[in-house]
Amino acid sequence: MVPWFERPIIYDVRARPYLVESTTGSHDLQMVKIGLRVLTRPMGDRLPQIYRTLGENYSERVLPSIIHETLKAVVAQYNASQLITQREAVSREIRKILTERASNFDIALDDVSITTLTFGKEFTAAIEAKQVAAQEAERAKFIVEKAEQDRRSAVIRAQGEAKSAQLIGQAIANNQAFITLRKIEAAREIAQTIAQSANKVYLSSNDLLLNLQEMNLEPKK
Repeated sequence: MVPWFERPIIYDVRARPYLVESTTGSHDLQMVKIGLRVLTRPMGDRLPQIYRTLGENYSERVLPSIIHETLKAVVAQYNASQLITQREAVSREIRKILTERASNFDIALDDVSITTLTFGKEFTAAIEAKQVAAQEAERAKFIVEKAEQDRRSAVIRAQGEAKSAQLIGQAIANNQAFITLRKIEAAREIAQTIAQSANKVYLSSNDLLLNLQEMNLEPKK
């Protein structure tokens, strides 16, 4: 390098992030705003060529145009719903095309990722309406299943009560002392309730089934 006549041109060969947002149309004519982040760097062994053809501000000369073109080309191949469900595949395809396009200008791309994906108001409203409809359908399904479970529980409970009534009827028919046993159990429950109460109670023992002394506990012959 000859002093006063030549000067060094310094390029930073480290990868730097570059952010781009582009609005384009999907295959089903939905407007999509997509944000892209790329890690870009110049190829070290091609710096003289980059300086001669692109200059020092090479990234601003090349990246915006090739990124916008690539995004429009790739997004146009997918429906709006596919951009959501197949986001990883879309990102890989964008990276593949961009890497090839950038290499023609001696620029390397270390990473390409989709940062944002925003749709038009109509499509967003349609998605929200679909989600609400799905939630309502799940709620209706739950109500139907709960009603069916309640119905089954009621049937089982009714069958149990009918069986209990049948057994009680048989017990009464076979042994009259069964009624006396039930009176004793009822009297015990009433006595426990009164004993636990803080209030004073003065009632007839006949009304509370406490007249156990008068009951004939001897089995009939």
